[in-house]
Amino acid sequence: MYYNRDLSWLEFNYRVLQEAACEKVPLFDRIKFLSIFSSNLDEFFSVRYPVILAISNLKAKTQRKIENYIPEHYLEKIQLQIEHQIIEFSNILIQQIIPQLETNDIVLYYNQPLKKEHIQEAREIFLSNVLSFLQPVFLKGAMLKKFEPEANKLYMIITLKKHGEKEVQNAIIKIPSDNLQRFYTLSPVNGRNYVVFIDDIIRENSKYIFPGFEIAGIYSIKFNRNADLDFEEDYSGNILEKIEKQLANRAHGRPSRFLYESSMPRNVQLYIASVFGIDLEQIFADGRYHNLSDLSLFPNFGKKLTYNEQKPLSISSLSEGGDIFKAIEKKDMLLHFPYHSYNPILSFFNQAAIDPDVNEIYITLYRVAADSLIANALISAAKNGKKVTVFIELTARFDEANNIVWSKKMKKAGVRIIYSIPGIKVHTKIALVTKTNDGKMKTYSIISTGNFNELTARFYTDHTLLTTDKDINAELLTLFHFLEKRVKPAADNAISFKKLYVSQFNMVDNFQKLVENEIKKAKKTGKGLIRLKINNLEEPGMIDLLYKAGRAGVTIHLLIRSICCLVPGIKGASDNIQVKRLVDRYLEHTRLFIFGEDKDAQVIIGSSDWMTRNLYYRIELCTPVVDPNSRIELLDYFDLQWKDTEKTMLLNSTIEYPGTDLAIHNGQQSIYNYLKQRA
Repeated sequence: MYYNRDLSWLEFNYRVLQEAACEKVPLFDRIKFLSIFSSNLDEFFSVRYPVILAISNLKAKTQRKIENYIPEHYLEKIQLQIEHQIIEFSNILIQQIIPQLETNDIVLYYNQPLKKEHIQEAREIFLSNVLSFLQPVFLKGAMLKKFEPEANKLYMIITLKKHGEKEVQNAIIKIPSDNLQRFYTLSPVNGRNYVVFIDDIIRENSKYIFPGFEIAGIYSIKFNRNADLDFEEDYSGNILEKIEKQLANRAHGRPSRFLYESSMPRNVQLYIASVFGIDLEQIFADGRYHNLSDLSLFPNFGKKLTYNEQKPLSISSLSEGGDIFKAIEKKDMLLHFPYHSYNPILSFFNQAAIDPDVNEIYITLYRVAADSLIANALISAAKNGKKVTVFIELTARFDEANNIVWSKKMKKAGVRIIYSIPGIKVHTKIALVTKTNDGKMKTYSIISTGNFNELTARFYTDHTLLTTDKDINAELLTLFHFLEKRVKPAADNAISFKKLYVSQFNMVDNFQKLVENEIKKAKKTGKGLIRLKINNLEEPGMIDLLYKAGRAGVTIHLLIRSICCLVPGIKGASDNIQVKRLVDRYLEHTRLFIFGEDKDAQVIIGSSDWMTRNLYYRIELCTPVVDPNSRIELLDYFDLQWKDTEKTMLLNSTIEYPGTDLAIHNGQQSIYNYLKQRA
């Protein structure tokens, strides 16, 4: 009894789209949600849709061996869901967002001709800035064989013929929005600001691209391609070189979607599909403008049409003393981002880089910020004579190139770089520093639910524990030493963890024991309680165990941001299980596990979702939180979000969203206010 992961994910992305339609959300933040929706859908077509097509071509028996649940008419349901969402996206943009922009004296040209005041200005932009970036290709002969559209780039198909001739030709041009800008601001007219897509500047001036031709039609197109890195089991040779080679080929992977402007004639659609090897189930209609993830770059003209800024909260013990290591020695420190300032994490690495007593620094990096202050601190530490060991994941999807750049910079500075374990992603977010003071060694560590990335920490919610707990630190050091070997866990059976939960060692067993313990309590006392807050719930074994717990009388509350394959609310099967999905101004990213009643609850945080890949094919780490104040904060944190009635949706047995008549309570705002009082 599982809900399909892809349909569940599409429901999540639809929930993102709903935020763009919400009138209570500030205008530019609604535009941001449109951008996020579009970006998410591109990733879906680049990563999941090729898998969906492959599964849909298999026999039903084989399908069920590959995926948890493949419903009837699987592919058709996916396509209909996407088609519905694209239509709604267009309606929100055209009927709500654009009129609201005009109310604020901002006019976006959208499927409309330029005003006469702007025709000459657009021509000057085209001739002086845009034209030299265009490389028209006629889709015939030798050039056709050489040309291959890149993934997620914008193109135009132009149908034309020479003056006085009947023969029709098709040409293609790439819209240079990655070299230039997607939006251009034109001169104000009657006090109103005007914005135009680069697409429309090119359309308006297309006659200068093809002198001597009559233009019969111009149509926007775009290709998604399979972007999932497919490593073979042969891992001999330099993995860095292999990934760089994969990256070079990624833009030209097999097509997974052909997106075309809906006004394009059918014969032109089929011609383009045949030219570039597109199957019918990969063809999708859309409006004139693609890559609307670019809406994140929309000019705001200095207008304050966004959420009021929430100043990140400071920790008093740090702001008073300043020394991060002395502060951690006094007591564990638990930070909640983006509500708290990220400065303590930066201070941790910056102080370690120059502290003469620091000997070693260990860290795992999964997604490194483009201008990472942490990576720069590690470079400084190495130059200052510290032994710095960085475990960097080169196969972090869509961040491989940036991670490779940083790995080279750090290695050049003397940092010891250890790349991915063959066949296993290191997804855990941990760091450890050792110091020698008066002949005694002290260790300080960080365990986080999120990446060491100061940029995403501004809008991803995460928990981060800083501790000097001797047991935790000893086991972290054991894990780091294991990772240095770059071997699969089965190759070292001598390693064991007692306090920490480490995937492929003891994580699944420990979580199973915690669930079973709540089942025993429910059978004995009639009370059992499980509360989980994770991004994805997909692994069949853990889902079955939750079903078992629910049938035994355990109350189960699940906050699942994205994929949820568990089906709640089925009488006699899952009626003790409630699932909620929360989408708000910050992206929910925390992983929090609570087993038992508040007084005796076991509280755990870490990097792992309950997906097959996290529990069985990655290195993940979770830790119990024992500090009383930190435990209280996490229990209250979950409770405040569970009570949210403004941005959470309750999933029922059909994965729909029943409405609520309860008084408005916003979980994210309540958490900020709560932590502000405790700061």
